[in-house]
Amino acid sequence: MELRQIEILLEKYFEGETTIQEERELKAYFSSSEVASHLESYKPMFTNFQKQKEIQFTKTLPLQPRKQNNVKWIGVAASLVALFSTLLYFNSQSDSEDLGTFSSPEEAFVETQKALNMVSAEVNKGVKSIEVLNEYEQTKKTIFK
Repeated sequence: MELRQIEILLEKYFEGETTIQEERELKAYFSSSEVASHLESYKPMFTNFQKQKEIQFTKTLPLQPRKQNNVKWIGVAASLVALFSTLLYFNSQSDSEDLGTFSSPEEAFVETQKALNMVSAEVNKGVKSIEVLNEYEQTKKTIFK
């Protein structure tokens, strides 16, 4: 192969513009014993490609199970906390003699509002922790793009 053509192919190769056939020509040229002295420095690179192609990976890779999405589980945990706190609240109220009965609708309405406010406060605690996780996920997506 003509020396000038090899130099042109090398320029194209380093610019990333060669075809597969042109790269084969370069590999064949540098594998031969007729390499020009000023191009001798490129010979180890092209011969190393051939050596690396022949190496087979024989190790086994341990597969790790996928990690589950913790955000789902935090929502479930927050719901359970709200449920149990509501049950505990009503159990502490049942110690009295009236067993949750009220003499007037206004009194029942006030007590219902107290119970719902308590449930709302517990749910809001869970939502705040999930908001922190959502912010973490957004930041992670931004960083690892």
